[in-house]
Order: sequence, then C-alpha cells, then structure tokens
Amino acid sequence: MPNYWLMKTEPSVYSYDDLVREKKTSWTGVSNNAALKHIRSMAKGDLAFIYHSGDEKSVIGIAEIASQPYPDPAQKDPKLVTVDVKSKSKLPQPVTLASIKADKRFADFHLVRISRLSVMPVSKEIWDAILKMSK
Repeated sequence: MPNYWLMKTEPSVYSYDDLVREKKTSWTGVSNNAALKHIRSMAKGDLAFIYHSGDEKSVIGIAEIASQPYPDPAQKDPKLVTVDVKSKSKLPQPVTLASIKADKRFADFHLVRISRLSVMPVSKEIWDAILKMSK
C-alpha cells in the first residue's frame, strides 16, 4: 500500500506537462525543514498529487515516486534531499484550491491549514475525495 503526498510546483517554472514530456525528473530545490522531512519519508512506489501554485492553485495530475530519497545533487548540504518522480496521469479535471477549501472534509488538510508547505502527506480519504472531485 503506497503512501500519498502532494507536491507543489509553480507551473511557469516546472509544470505537470513538463513532467509528462520528460517522463521523470528529480524534485530538487526543496529547503523547508517540514517539506524535507516529508521527502525523507517517501518511498519508491508512493503516489503524489502535483499541485500548480501561483495563478492556477489546482491539483493537476498524479506522479509516482520513482526512487528512495537521496541527497539533492544541486545542493552542497547533505540534509537537502530529493526524490525522482515520474508522471502517471493527468486528472480528468483540475481540482481547485477554492473547491477544496469550500469542502468541510478538507478542514484539517495541510493544503488548507499550512498553505505555504511545498510537500505534504495526503491521507487515503483525502486522496480518494480529490480523485472523485476531478471526475
């Protein structure tokens, strides 16, 4: 049984379509301690929603964690870790932050409570609810 995550990206910097085109990428550049803790908890085979921040503010697609965590090669600090992710599928319809915030089921979801966090865990219940909302 995989664990579930949400990973944020600014689509003007790196979008889900970029991931689809490249098929796989290293999720580099994370420096927030809480986000790094979540990356360290990831395992190959886990699934992650890719969330477009900025103007879009929507869950766009699903990625699979394709590696165990490892030191970010772009950084000199071994505490800064990354994982490889590969595209899995685009959601039929994006799920907006506004629609998530409007639904009481998401009141305790990190995306609503700790909105600045770039990598966060997602419970199976929330994962399934977002998938249902995307249809």
